[in-house]
Amino acid sequence: MISNHQKNIATFIHLSTFSRFIIPFGNFIGPILLWMTNKENSEFVDAHGKQAINFQISVLLYAVVLAALAIPLLLFNVLGPVNLFDFNGFDTMHFDFVNFTPLLLTVFVIAFLAMIGFILELVFIVVASLKARDGELYKYPLTINFLK
Repeated sequence: MISNHQKNIATFIHLSTFSRFIIPFGNFIGPILLWMTNKENSEFVDAHGKQAINFQISVLLYAVVLAALAIPLLLFNVLGPVNLFDFNGFDTMHFDFVNFTPLLLTVFVIAFLAMIGFILELVFIVVASLKARDGELYKYPLTINFLK
């Protein structure tokens, strides 16, 4: 039988990921602190803590991959063919934000995917919190299991 205290701790583990909006890296610090201090007391809390931390690490990894794809494409689109060794070429350089190129369209698609991912992340955290409150185990979708 899972006690209300264990359900509350598991719920707060998931909800503590929202602390990133107040504290830098709060989405890692909050769940790790709650999980580390309570994992020996309950397998339920241990499972939810691992899920929350694995999900946050996975989201960070996905964000880094999207940024690694989007930033160079955006720079190539904005700067265009710039010769870095010809310092006089910067005088004639112009920025063209009106004509969409396939590179810029790709950047917008990546940005749209990032926004959808952010919204889904918030939804998954709330669903996980509600499942923990009800005493159910929850596995985040698209999560890489770093902690087993």
